[in-house]
Amino acid sequence: MRKYYIDNIRSWTIILVVIYHVVYMFNSVITDGVIGLITKANGVDVVQYLLYPWFMVILFIISGMCSKYYLEKHTEKEYSKARTRKLLVPSTIGLLVFGWIQGYFNMAISHAFDNMQTKIPGVALYLLMCVSGTGVLWTIQVMWILSMVLLLVRKIEKGRLLKIGEKTGIIPLILLGILVWAFAQILNTPVIVVYRFGIYGISFLLGYYVFSHEAVTDILKKYCVPLLIFASVLGIIYAWMDYGKNYTVAPNVNNPLAVAYRWMMCLAILGCMKKWENHSSSVSKFLSEKSFGIYVFHYLTLSSCAYYLTTYTEMPGGVIYVLTAVAAFAGALILYEIISRIPILRWCVLG
Repeated sequence: MRKYYIDNIRSWTIILVVIYHVVYMFNSVITDGVIGLITKANGVDVVQYLLYPWFMVILFIISGMCSKYYLEKHTEKEYSKARTRKLLVPSTIGLLVFGWIQGYFNMAISHAFDNMQTKIPGVALYLLMCVSGTGVLWTIQVMWILSMVLLLVRKIEKGRLLKIGEKTGIIPLILLGILVWAFAQILNTPVIVVYRFGIYGISFLLGYYVFSHEAVTDILKKYCVPLLIFASVLGIIYAWMDYGKNYTVAPNVNNPLAVAYRWMMCLAILGCMKKWENHSSSVSKFLSEKSFGIYVFHYLTLSSCAYYLTTYTEMPGGVIYVLTAVAAFAGALILYEIISRIPILRWCVLG
């Protein structure tokens, strides 16, 4: 049977990603590449501290889980082909075909065009915009790499790790947070800090080898309420202690408190969603069908709206916030509906 709670985790997490990016565009903590503060009330920045530590990690966990379910009924060759089409194509060819538009707005918002000392040839500028337009697609680039790594790991361990993972109880599940913390310290790229292969890699593999087992998620379901309470307390403490700091870079992004909150929230979400949201409705079905499109397109409509409203209007900050949020969701859905109906673009941009 389809595991609807996984669909719902993915859908609602992506909605939270959009909300996070709206706040991020006008935040007062990280000012590079964004519009920055437009209202006197900057308390909304706390949303970033409550969401950023865990929402990408949970997506990598469920991606690992889904890889396990897929490989139960498909060959490794079929898996490799499907992941390449769905993940690698949009994040490479898609950048050349469509992503350069996002790159234009990223460079405009960061005033890159204004700071250019010499005229850049058109081809070079286009390629620069393509690279700048990677944006949210970094996630699926990393997921593709991890998917290929998984195939290599499977050949080495030959199913032994799956047998170990199936026996994981609640205490070992919590203690796995120590392993996550250790991997959070390694394989982090400099400058472009979102490429954190250590923590996303271990999260993906734990999704495959541990959380893909019904027995394991049933344990999380059993303890989901205390896990959620504990995670919420850790989140409040983390936001209170680290508020005002750059939460995306070391040491703040991978300190013990941040990782503890991140891990406990992921455990709580898996358990709570399996207990209360393991079903389908018209709303959840709609979101499940559109969530990938929302993820791919939301930052383009969000950033373009934010740029034009702040550059060419004098609207109050609160109004700009609301209009940008509407543009992020509605614009992403409109773009998805258009591009998904054009065969060549659909393949290039959406895989």
